Amino acid sequence: MRCKHRAIAGFTLIELLVVIAISAILAALLLPALAKTRARAQALGCLNNTRQLIVAWQLYGDDHDGMLPYNLGMNGSSFRTNANWVNNVMTWDLSPDNTNLATITQASLGSFTSGSSSIYKCPSDNVLSPPQIAAGWSARIRSYSMNAMVGDAGWYSTNGYNINNPGYRQFFKSTQINRPTDIFVFLDEHPDSIDDGYFLNRANTKDYATNQWTDLPASYHNNCTTFAFSDGHSELHRWQDSLTVRPAVPFAADLPLPVPPKPQDQQADFQWVLDHMSIQN
Repeated sequence: MRCKHRAIAGFTLIELLVVIAISAILAALLLPALAKTRARAQALGCLNNTRQLIVAWQLYGDDHDGMLPYNLGMNGSSFRTNANWVNNVMTWDLSPDNTNLATITQASLGSFTSGSSSIYKCPSDNVLSPPQIAAGWSARIRSYSMNAMVGDAGWYSTNGYNINNPGYRQFFKSTQINRPTDIFVFLDEHPDSIDDGYFLNRANTKDYATNQWTDLPASYHNNCTTFAFSDGHSELHRWQDSLTVRPAVPFAADLPLPVPPKPQDQQADFQWVLDHMSIQN
């Protein structure tokens, strides 16, 4: 009996091109959806981090008769202390403060976070300078700062008020915060603005036209910043003005950044921060 061999048909060039075209179309449709899903997951991770930080902050107060953690401005100074809530200053050079986890875990809030250092880092923040990339770094260790008007600010607040914002109340104890749902404690700060853990914006209550950003919030999450409030909740706040949303790259913040009195949306972002940092005396 003679066996019959049947030819096996392969793809023609046209069919192969059609398959490639369909694959490219599907990829174009799916990649943005995947990117949005990833960005949403990172935002949720950031919210979760700040919720854990605010719990640690509350536990510290419970353990210290209501007194809040030290929140000291250390940028531009050789002064360092583990009595502060964090003990590092983020830079764009190869300073060990950028990578030394002990500056977090051994600081005053560290024992209330079960020694976790990852909760101090926003999942979307992988910004590095060229020298840091060349050194093989993957990321710096901190993305969050604390509201300058919350906690003992050291010599800035020795007279019972903050000399940076004398027209606003400095909160030394949790019981002094009479609007805990409105006053933020932590936020993710712009990577070019973040240095020490002390997030400051000075408010000229007599002449708002002279206001300027001293420190700038991050906007990793679709032009939003994560804020954790003293009552324990965290939320994303979206900025109205493109001036507030600076690229997340080194030397992009261009601080101090004037806040023009007009148009209104440029003042609105800055005013929102002022309204949620403290209350006027």
